[in-house]
Amino acid sequence: MLNQIKILVVDDSAFMRKSISILLESDPQIKVIGTATDGLMAIQKIKSLKPDIVTLDVEMPKMDGLTALKTIMKECPTPVIMVSSLTTEGADVTLKALELGAVDFIPKEMSFISVAIAGIKEELVGKVKSIYKSKSVINKLNRLNFNKSASKSTSVDKKLPVLNYKALAIGISTGGPISLQKVVPLFSDRLRMPIFIVQHMPPKFTASLADRLNSLSQLQVKEAENGEVVRNGVVYIAPGGFHMTLKKDQMNNVLINISELPEKVLHRPSVDVMLESVQSIYGKNMLGVIMTGMGKDGLEGIKKLKAVGGYCIAQDEDSCVVYGMPRAIIENGLADIVASLEEIPKLINQAV
Repeated sequence: MLNQIKILVVDDSAFMRKSISILLESDPQIKVIGTATDGLMAIQKIKSLKPDIVTLDVEMPKMDGLTALKTIMKECPTPVIMVSSLTTEGADVTLKALELGAVDFIPKEMSFISVAIAGIKEELVGKVKSIYKSKSVINKLNRLNFNKSASKSTSVDKKLPVLNYKALAIGISTGGPISLQKVVPLFSDRLRMPIFIVQHMPPKFTASLADRLNSLSQLQVKEAENGEVVRNGVVYIAPGGFHMTLKKDQMNNVLINISELPEKVLHRPSVDVMLESVQSIYGKNMLGVIMTGMGKDGLEGIKKLKAVGGYCIAQDEDSCVVYGMPRAIIENGLADIVASLEEIPKLINQAV
């Protein structure tokens, strides 16, 4: 048998500790080697048990999750998945946790006794396995350097072809929030095209992410709204739980459409759905970028972009938190440029 993935579950709720443990151990490759009821106990057990991954609650007695996370990253760096509340406050705290070094999060309000239990289990187990398999994930977290100095990088010798770019579309998932904070704020205010981003996140989380990026960026960043007219130089983030597509009105204005349709897709919002819609409006003049994330959402959309002569950038393995979505692009021969996290904004700024 392969080595089991060792997990420490940290939550002050006995019900949540038990529920998360049951879901994780439904996969024979995963073993919960311990639990903790607060941050202090979590730090002690990480040092003694040396788990591969920790699931960490935010609100706990004695020491809360954020305080514990800071200590974990300083004293015993370990991949951490936050267990987050599906509220605006919970979203803000989760984004802070991702800045501090957490790799990903799972929503706490996804009831562990609901009819969606199979989907929840699949998502949680999938996250754990992807993070565990990720090449040197702790080194990657260190390399991302969770502070503003991460924006300092070497020059880029890769070049975009000179095309009349009219739109930029970015697909991203696991590891996305912190990666976007190292990319979007570096976009030049000379970019004169709309930018569309699908980040796999629940409702409320995308609004908090947009607000955070807007406070850091030269361009306006906002959560996309149904029916609004698309403007150049604005970054639109698809709202959690909804697809973001485009359509034209009778005056030939491009409008954003926010909808739960189509239903039969793995993710909502979906990178593929967004890419195909943006490409239908802008054709080969759309620049596609696929960044860190699990799975292969974005593959079909990029295939269609390449079929009409469009251009695609894929994030390289070393700078991805999870090398899944870019890997699908690269292995299918669809990436025109494979670039690091630091190189991506510099390449995009060539499109001015």
